[in-house]
Amino acid sequence: MSNSINRKLITAVGGLCALFAVTASQAAPEDVLKTTVQTQQQTNTASARSQARVDQVSDETQNMLAEYLVTTQQTDRLRVYNQQLEKLIRDQEEEKISIRKQLEDVEVVEKEILPLMIRMVDSLEKFVKLDMPFLLEERTNRVLELKDMLDKANVTVSEKYRRVMEAYSTETEYGRTIEAYRGLLPLGEGGEDTNVDILRVGRVLLAYQTTDRENVGFWNKATGQWQELPSDYNDAISDGLRIARKQMAPELMTLPVSAPESAK
Repeated sequence: MSNSINRKLITAVGGLCALFAVTASQAAPEDVLKTTVQTQQQTNTASARSQARVDQVSDETQNMLAEYLVTTQQTDRLRVYNQQLEKLIRDQEEEKISIRKQLEDVEVVEKEILPLMIRMVDSLEKFVKLDMPFLLEERTNRVLELKDMLDKANVTVSEKYRRVMEAYSTETEYGRTIEAYRGLLPLGEGGEDTNVDILRVGRVLLAYQTTDRENVGFWNKATGQWQELPSDYNDAISDGLRIARKQMAPELMTLPVSAPESAK
């Protein structure tokens, strides 16, 4: 009987062990699953944090790359600008040297050209006095204005030179033109001023006709005086005056012309 009881106890203990084993085997998968799920969740969370960090780093990298590219472009533009600026500075330095040289040359030219212009105006004044006495007041005033202008500091040397050359050009033009104008001449025995029509043909002839067309005459270069002409020249000088005023077509005329003088 004792053995029977022992066997029953052993059987009971074995059953309890088996029951415990079965219970243990049934509880373990749930714990493992729970642990696995928790582990997976932790892994997913860590992965999400890592991905967020990776995305943040990627964005920062992209921003840095964009800034780098912008900076590189700006640097390239600045380099090109600096190179161009250096060229401009060199060119300006060369221009400054050139201008300085020109100013020095201008000073030399002014020192040389001013005395030349003074001599030119003096020669023009003498020429007007020795020339035929046509438009005498106008031409004399022109010379006086030139002499006054040469003494003015507010007139540039170039303007002075232009005015002097302009006066010479005007005097040269007189030798190629024909002109008629009215003026006063000291005629008659008493040398009284008389209204006359004056005909100038270049510098070849300077003749007059009184407004009443009664008397005619010409400037005699040999004597340096006005000389009366025979009435035979009256019609010729009248025609010459009309031609000069463009009231008549040009034609050949017989006019008193002084013989050319031999060079001395």
